Amino acid sequence: MSDLVVITGCSSGIGHAIALEFAKKGYKVIAGARRLDPMKDLIEYGVEIVKLDVTKMEDIQSLKDLIESKYDSKVKYLFNNAGQPCTFPAADVKDEDMKQCYEVNVFGCIRLTRELMNYIINTKGTIGFTGSVSALAPFPFSAIYSSTKAAIHSYANTLAFELEPFDVKVINIVTGGVKTNIADVRPLYPDSRYQVEGIELVMDKRREMAVRNNPMTAEEYSRKVVHDFETSKLGVVNRYRGKMASFFWFASIFIPRFVLLRAFRKRFALTDLWATLRKLVSKRKLE
Repeated sequence: MSDLVVITGCSSGIGHAIALEFAKKGYKVIAGARRLDPMKDLIEYGVEIVKLDVTKMEDIQSLKDLIESKYDSKVKYLFNNAGQPCTFPAADVKDEDMKQCYEVNVFGCIRLTRELMNYIINTKGTIGFTGSVSALAPFPFSAIYSSTKAAIHSYANTLAFELEPFDVKVINIVTGGVKTNIADVRPLYPDSRYQVEGIELVMDKRREMAVRNNPMTAEEYSRKVVHDFETSKLGVVNRYRGKMASFFWFASIFIPRFVLLRAFRKRFALTDLWATLRKLVSKRKLE
């Protein structure tokens, strides 16, 4: 039997491309997502598609039952890729949006990893996570999403240390610009304190950040990530993939914060917006 790969978030973008790349290389792939229809094209490549919402324990249990009954309780690679955007100002974000982002991006990854752990130990396999350069840089209106990715970065690096006795490898794919549809297109809340003149330009620039930067294709990214799994080693955790991923690693260490913020103010047209907000606050008391 071919080695088994389990991938989450395969309805589009990165997850879909990586499932296809693994299948083309001869692996047996289980591709999971909340909706089955967008994954049906993967079936012709031998991919087994399953309904998998990583926030629901019943979906995870069904996956476990499948692995035990059909795949001899063995998983070679687990890629925690399912993700939820959250592009709202931190001062505004509603509980339901904040909780959903953490449920998918953090708790879902931790939960699935815990539940499939024995199957991965059985093969001395590799656990992977889709990290993000957002954890390294203060992109505006990304505090919640960025903090979920920072949590995963920390979790992955500590998990790698804890799993050394079992010879299980852990990789965290710190992801830069990749051509996908993950951009959060939801508008700001009507009662947002940022609802002033100029905000739509800023939000448009923020949503189109990756698209305007000539992002890496999902296909090229998937080839690199599959290679990262195949060459994974104990103790080597962070891999930088996607447009400008390595730059943001460099920037987070060597470029002063004030220089980066100055560039972001220009890049996202924030200077005028910040000035407008300062004037409004100076004229009235907020309740």
